Amino acid sequence: MSAAAVHSQKLTPKKRRAKKDWRGWIFVGPFMFFFALVFIAPLLYAIYLSLFQPNMVWGVSEGEKFVGFDNYVTLFQDPNFWSGVTGVGLFLLIQVPIMLGISLFLALALDSGRLWGAKFFRISVFLPYAIPSVVATLMWGFLYGTRYGVLASVNRAFGWSVDFFTPGLIWVGIGNIVTWCYIGYNMLILYSTLKTIPNSLYEAAIIDGANEFDIIRAIKLPALRGSLMITVIFSIIGTFQLFNEPNVMQQMSNNVITSHFTPNFYAFHLAFEAHSPNYSAALAIVMGLITVVVAYVVQLWGARGDKK
Repeated sequence: MSAAAVHSQKLTPKKRRAKKDWRGWIFVGPFMFFFALVFIAPLLYAIYLSLFQPNMVWGVSEGEKFVGFDNYVTLFQDPNFWSGVTGVGLFLLIQVPIMLGISLFLALALDSGRLWGAKFFRISVFLPYAIPSVVATLMWGFLYGTRYGVLASVNRAFGWSVDFFTPGLIWVGIGNIVTWCYIGYNMLILYSTLKTIPNSLYEAAIIDGANEFDIIRAIKLPALRGSLMITVIFSIIGTFQLFNEPNVMQQMSNNVITSHFTPNFYAFHLAFEAHSPNYSAALAIVMGLITVVVAYVVQLWGARGDKK
């Protein structure tokens, strides 16, 4: 073998190692660009805004001044903020278990194979999820009306005075709307998981003398643990983002829904009505951190349950 051939063989691996394949970035690049544009950039801008305040001189804005974490200190001392957080927190603890419990029951009913008209039932339960939340809230708002609609007729027929636009029942009315909209969505997540369970497990359980409730307890519920955690996390995120329902129902409830009814509603009021975008940005950042922390704690709790 000539010296030139040996020299070329020694150079070839180095050239191959130096060569980079950029074809993967051709596919990932567009996503990364739009992800940075619509997520990273607004997040960084919100953090930037939260560190400033308008510099007012004789009632006229003269630009912005750096105030550091003053907006955050003010926020943690704001009773309106904590009122909204408490409201959605209680809503989360009550409404989410009810909604997921109904979704779980419906998913198990569909998977049992004993439900007549299962395909029609599945579509009809999922259909409310396809309705925009604004439209759904308007529809239920008219149904809740005490001078018109179904509830007014029921009140007159039975001599009741139920009013979902009062302070004591406004959260119940919103919870009913949210539950009606998202039962089908969560049901399909759970039902799709149930369909992945091998039939051999059911056959073995039946041979061992297990009844339907034994199968649910020993096979189906353990298989649903991961999907239940996903639905819980999605529900937590959705609850802390609650906005459309109180925004639409505010005009129907005779000001029962205040500007700080939920944190998102309060942030909207601060940014577009009170003209305090900097303070609103600080609120949005804090609520984002609270949502991440709560969702992460739930995820850790679910992972610990899987290990057991």
